[in-house]
Amino acid sequence: MNQIPEPQQTNRRDFLLRMLKAGISVAAACSLSYWFYDSVGPERAGAKEQLVTLPKFSLPDLGGKMSVVTGDDRKETLNLAVKALGGIETFIQKGDRVLLKVNAAFATPPMLSATTNPQLLSELARLCYKAGASSVVITDNPINNPESCFSLTGIGEAARSAGAKVVLPRENYFQPTTLSDATLIRNWPILWDPFLGINKVIGVAPVKDHHRSGASMSMKNWYGLLGGRRNIFHQDIHTIIKELAMMVRPTLVVLDGTTTMMTNGPTGGSLADLKQTNTMIVSTDQVAADAFGATLLGKTSAELPYISKAEAAGLGTADYESLKPIRLGVV
Repeated sequence: MNQIPEPQQTNRRDFLLRMLKAGISVAAACSLSYWFYDSVGPERAGAKEQLVTLPKFSLPDLGGKMSVVTGDDRKETLNLAVKALGGIETFIQKGDRVLLKVNAAFATPPMLSATTNPQLLSELARLCYKAGASSVVITDNPINNPESCFSLTGIGEAARSAGAKVVLPRENYFQPTTLSDATLIRNWPILWDPFLGINKVIGVAPVKDHHRSGASMSMKNWYGLLGGRRNIFHQDIHTIIKELAMMVRPTLVVLDGTTTMMTNGPTGGSLADLKQTNTMIVSTDQVAADAFGATLLGKTSAELPYISKAEAAGLGTADYESLKPIRLGVV
């Protein structure tokens, strides 16, 4: 089993990683194309575009399902977790057009666990194609420069190696949406274009600490679909996460707790922030997945208000034990 090195053994490596991260941030900030899509405010979108609504991608006939597999090899734990729920064919059928929503928010290497692990992503895309999917699309609207994020995280290359299509955000890919029962997501631009023709959606996110919400997991992952000046939502972070879960009803979520970012999230930047927790969570219930993921951070769902808000909105259950999760370990 791989172990995270002790902090005193990684000072030089941490320093180099931080310098790399700082250099990338400066370069991205100087880019002429810097966040043109992030400047699409609701007033502009609402004035020129018709409101759109994401369909429900969930499979209600399956009910709430969850598997939890322990092990340090992401490919093995993913395969075992999916198999425990009936196999990938339970969720993806021949001809399906699948979108995998990754967390590619930061231009950092995969070893820092701030973004979706590329090996996990490529294996999931492979499984979708194995089940007969006609296409697999990978997308996110990163905080840093998209090209840099998809390159340095390894997500772009992993997607291409699996035959998936990477869709980077462009200004004309955003359309405004309004959720009928929401207070924040009203006439707000979302990354709409990658969803055209899609009939299955899987969220793929790491388990991380978050300095505002307490944790960044499955539901927080949908934040990467927002355009506009989305940082204003930090003022009511737990409500926006709940509304994101209202906006996206996924087919499945894959929550990667192989290496958990315990501190200084969501960006991290040091191996000392990480802990080897060797857990893969796969579920049809994103609320339950996050409730279980909280335990890897040493927290309860009660300490993360967005979980109870989502549960109260009927989006899932915080009582993951009620799903009778299948627990397995890689031999």
